[in-house]
Amino acid sequence: MLSKSKIKLIKSLSLKKFRDDHSLFVAEGTKLVVDLSTCFKCVLLVATKDWSVSHSSIHADEMIELSTDELSQISNQKSPQGVIAVFEKHNWSLSVDDLKSRLSIALDDVQDPGNLGTIIRIADWFGIKDVICSLHCADTYGPKTVQATMGALARVRVHYVDLATFLPDCKELPIYGTFMDGESIYEKGLSPYGIIVMGNEGNGISDSIRSLVSEKLLLPNYPFGAPTSESLNVAVATALVCGEFRRRVL
Repeated sequence: MLSKSKIKLIKSLSLKKFRDDHSLFVAEGTKLVVDLSTCFKCVLLVATKDWSVSHSSIHADEMIELSTDELSQISNQKSPQGVIAVFEKHNWSLSVDDLKSRLSIALDDVQDPGNLGTIIRIADWFGIKDVICSLHCADTYGPKTVQATMGALARVRVHYVDLATFLPDCKELPIYGTFMDGESIYEKGLSPYGIIVMGNEGNGISDSIRSLVSEKLLLPNYPFGAPTSESLNVAVATALVCGEFRRRVL
C-alpha cells in the first residue's frame, strides 16, 4: 500500500520547487523507466503486479505493488502504463576540455518543455552527448520534458549554465548559430566538433549570445526567397541542423 506521504511526494514532484528541494523527479511508462533505470538511481518504484513480474530486473530502493485503479489515481497520464518511478536527479560536471573533440548543443532560453525534451531526444539520435541550457530554459526534469525525451536522458547529459559567461571560455571551438542573415548551412563548411546554439521559440538567439557566435548559419526555405512560414519550430530546426552536420562527417 502506498502511504499518504509517498503519494504527496510523487504529486509534489510535478513542481520544480519540490524537484529541486528533494533532488528527485518522476517518470512514467515502461520505456522511460527501463531506460532511465540504467543511468539514474531509482528510489521508489510503484507498479502493478504484472509489470513487476515482467520487469523483475529493475532495481529500486523501494518497490510497491498497486492495482491498476490505484496507480491511475496518482498518475499524470490519461492511460497509465503500469509503472511510476521516482529517480534521483543527476548534477553532471561540465568542462570545456570535454567539448573540444565533439559536437554539442547549447539552448538559449528554450521555454517549452516539449521542445526541450524533443531536442534532448534529437541529440541522442545524432550521438550528441551534451546539451547545455541557459539558466532560463525549461526544466529538464519536469514531467512533460522527461516524457518527451523518450528515455534519451539516460544517454544525454544536460547542463545549466550562464551561457554569456560560459561560451567565451569555448573560444577554441567554432560556435554556430542560426540567423536570417547567416550563410546557407548547405553551402558553408562545417566542423565535426563545436557548439550549435539554438534560440528561444519567439525571439531566437538573444543579442548577448549572438555576439559570441563565430559561425552564422541560415536554414533556407525552398525555393529560397519564396513566401513561406515565418520560422521553424526550434526542435525541428535543431534536427535539420544536426542532420546536416552529421551528414558531412559520416
